[in-house]
Amino acid sequence: MSDAIREVGGLGPDDLTDEILGATTPLVLRGLASGWPMVRAALESDRAGSDYLRRHYQGATVGAMLGPPEADGRFFYNGDLSGFNFQPVHVKLTGVLDEIEAKRHLNPAPTVYVGSTTIDTCLPGFRRHNDLNLGQRDALASIWIGNRTRIAAHYDLPDNLAVVAAGHRRFTLLPPNQLKNLYVGPVDFTPAGQAISLVDFLNPDLERHPRFAEALAHAQSAVLGPGDALFIPSMWWHHIEALDAFNVLVNYWWRQSPDYMDTPTNALMAAFLTMRDLPPAQRKAWQEIFRHYIFEADEQTAAHIPPHARGVLAPLTEDGARALRAHLLKRFNR
Repeated sequence: MSDAIREVGGLGPDDLTDEILGATTPLVLRGLASGWPMVRAALESDRAGSDYLRRHYQGATVGAMLGPPEADGRFFYNGDLSGFNFQPVHVKLTGVLDEIEAKRHLNPAPTVYVGSTTIDTCLPGFRRHNDLNLGQRDALASIWIGNRTRIAAHYDLPDNLAVVAAGHRRFTLLPPNQLKNLYVGPVDFTPAGQAISLVDFLNPDLERHPRFAEALAHAQSAVLGPGDALFIPSMWWHHIEALDAFNVLVNYWWRQSPDYMDTPTNALMAAFLTMRDLPPAQRKAWQEIFRHYIFEADEQTAAHIPPHARGVLAPLTEDGARALRAHLLKRFNR
């Protein structure tokens, strides 16, 4: 049984503070975008919400995923994890909206889902009246459109502020320390770029995945309607269900680190190549090295070395990142 995500109400698009946007636990912001024209149109009717999107659309092709009715909205792997249970396509957004409208009375219906599409490219002018003030954060604003869908639990590196613009969505979140209880699938072969939990959250098989019961004990959940928003901190696992025949989500992603820093996923993949299969004693030694230089590094780590001689032990800069990247590429390409 999951706990309710902590909620705050009464805020508008210009009321987001650093405390909210820098939080390390999830937060529901009820009614944050209730004044958006997109939200008002969607509350009028699905058709009005769809028409609002059409008015801003100028013909750019979008990536979509098509799933059969028997998948019951769940975008996932096929039976033996050699492929997926959906078909990726590139189509016009108007075609997606037409398909949602045509199949809206079917349940289950063939599933269609447009995910992570840059708003300014797909819907020029949309953000002029449907946006949030995130201060100095350089956020990527994306839109997600579909019918009744289920997105498996996964994590993202950026912080995420997700706004429900049409329909209702159920979010189930779990803290990063629940990784071991989520039975995560392949790291390098994934439905949409991020490793996902193999557990069906709507129908968990606790005989096959017994540790998932412990994960549920740490879960937090909420159902959001049009105009509601959810702050999802970096690295929190999130499972998302779109509950209605027409659903639109707008989200903002941003990182708390400089753009010149690479994704830590690159370090993980390099560790598979260089460390994972070492003898246990050597892995233990490298665990201590990473603890010292990375996970518990502070001002004392390199204090005994003159500043001009610290090299990669010095704070990372844009020039330093460029030089380190070149050094790594040279070593990997030897």
